[in-house]
Amino acid sequence: MRYLALIYLNESELAAIPPQEASDLNARHLDLNDRLRASGNFLVAEALAPAQETKRVSKHNGKTHVIDGPFTEAKEVVAGFYLIEADTLEQATEIVSNIPSASLGTIEVRPCRQLIVEGRPLRWG
Repeated sequence: MRYLALIYLNESELAAIPPQEASDLNARHLDLNDRLRASGNFLVAEALAPAQETKRVSKHNGKTHVIDGPFTEAKEVVAGFYLIEADTLEQATEIVSNIPSASLGTIEVRPCRQLIVEGRPLRWG
């Protein structure tokens, strides 16, 4: 089963990390990616651009609306994600607990679900 791990961080705190510490943190993420590839749990992971570069898109009554930035009152925003493969939510939680950024913020682990449409095969990608 696939699980999405959303990494929530405070961007101002992240920006305040000295360059060498940030590089070390990034290296630990790359090391985790390698371990997850070796174990067969890795699907994809990405760091995200700052929230100020974000656009929100919605569509109402056939009209597209584009708004700058995330809509959040929290200080933490989604800074990156992992899409992993795991047998159970407990295994996914254990895997996600090893994400280096967990010590800086919060990681949300959410099971992915398959869309079921009668008469159509499931195809992703």
